[in-house]
Amino acid sequence: MSLDTITTSVDEAVSGFFEPIAKWLGDIVFYSVPVGGTQLPLIVAWLVVAGLVFSGWFGLVQIRKFRLAVNVVRGKYDEKGSAGEVNHFQALTAAVSGTVGLGNIAGVAVAVSIGGPGATFWMILCGLLGMATKFVEVTLGVKYREVHADGTVSGGPMHYLPKGLAERFGARGKTLGKVLAVLASAMILFFGLFGGNLFQVNQSYAQLVSVTGGESGMMGSSAGALFFGILIAAIVGIVLLGGIRSIASVTSKLVPAMAGIYIVACIVVILVNVSAVPSAISTIIEGAFNPEGVAGGVLGALIIGFKRAAFSNEAGLGSAPIAHSAVKTKHPASEGLVALLEPFIDTVVICTMTALTIVIANPASWGEARKGEGVGGVTITSDAFGTVLPWFPYILTIAVMLFAISTVLTWGYYCMKAWTHLFGRSRTSELTFKVFYTLFAVAGSLLTLQTLIDMADAVLFMLAVINIIGLYLLAPVVKRELNTFLDFVRRRDAGLDTEADEDEDQEPVKTTV
Repeated sequence: MSLDTITTSVDEAVSGFFEPIAKWLGDIVFYSVPVGGTQLPLIVAWLVVAGLVFSGWFGLVQIRKFRLAVNVVRGKYDEKGSAGEVNHFQALTAAVSGTVGLGNIAGVAVAVSIGGPGATFWMILCGLLGMATKFVEVTLGVKYREVHADGTVSGGPMHYLPKGLAERFGARGKTLGKVLAVLASAMILFFGLFGGNLFQVNQSYAQLVSVTGGESGMMGSSAGALFFGILIAAIVGIVLLGGIRSIASVTSKLVPAMAGIYIVACIVVILVNVSAVPSAISTIIEGAFNPEGVAGGVLGALIIGFKRAAFSNEAGLGSAPIAHSAVKTKHPASEGLVALLEPFIDTVVICTMTALTIVIANPASWGEARKGEGVGGVTITSDAFGTVLPWFPYILTIAVMLFAISTVLTWGYYCMKAWTHLFGRSRTSELTFKVFYTLFAVAGSLLTLQTLIDMADAVLFMLAVINIIGLYLLAPVVKRELNTFLDFVRRRDAGLDTEADEDEDQEPVKTTV
């Protein structure tokens, strides 16, 4: 029996078993209601409302404190002797690597195809709102993290939900928090294995095959797929063994590189068509408020834009706090401010650049997709670049590979923290997970398991329901932490000695073995 036959049989068997479950779960999580002639997924509304609430609660912190956030990333407010494993910049790039990926390339193309150019405007708005949500969840992630005896750190919703709720609501809050923490860990682990690992490897392999002669090319065979899977698995395994320091070291180089390659390509297309830029911007703005051919009109464009942005930047899903919790700081809100830059980079900058490139280049495939006649996704983005850079599919392949590797690495770290919360933290437990996760990377080039990936998406967005309820309940804690850090900043800027400060409200880090 050939390898192709085996993998096809596994794919079909798994899909056949899980398809009814995935459909049932997806119908619940992504339940939509008819609004203005289109369908509004309630989970998207849940995420957007959270962004609105937190933007108001914290006085548009994403705008007022944007410059301060940049200064924190630069290290202006670093403190000696802070617990943690990585600096602010490394924590940011590690988290960004988990969100910046194929959603920025293919997802944006889908958005401007279904929702028209105007969807771009609403994506930007959703990204700006998501910055506030990200600030809240990451501040809590650092506030309630655990620093272990060996210096490593664990954080995320599996920590701040039980600890924070117990602190605010006593025994009942503690019981509820423990249940939510187990559910959060299970959801993160499930999505990480299928959405953060298998899917990323599978799609990067598909792009590689497409530029090396297709199914009949050098990488189109089962042997090529196996070689690619083993290669990616080896890279992932080696880096994972080094922990977050190793992951942060790699992503702090990969993220700027992949973002740089991609943004430069966008700029090239835009500059070549610079005379079309004003018209493209006008088209985007007009399309946001007067879209043509979009189901639901303005509301339809808004929903599509919000949906793609929410899926791209993951604000409110509880994943990013896991990476940010490893930062070296004594003030949780300092990293919360750093984290608000994440949706800005992911959605406001990279997604907007993709959309603008597509609108300006106006490739034939985009027109066909808008009429429902062609293939959407990454093909449109690639064709847009191809109007100026015929060889760009090869550059896009490199970008996709970098996106995929960095995403797999970051989600490997997220999953490991979820795994150890469920099964205990020991060398044996961690090594077992790393081997298990690495083998999944090999399977990514051989299997699609699309049904499980769809189910993983539903599971991850279920986490958003649990996580955001916790964020609402713990928002007063974040407010105190922000005030504490802003007071520290004022004193540091005034030249006062802050190194010896012992603030009673400062982060109580629990140290465990």
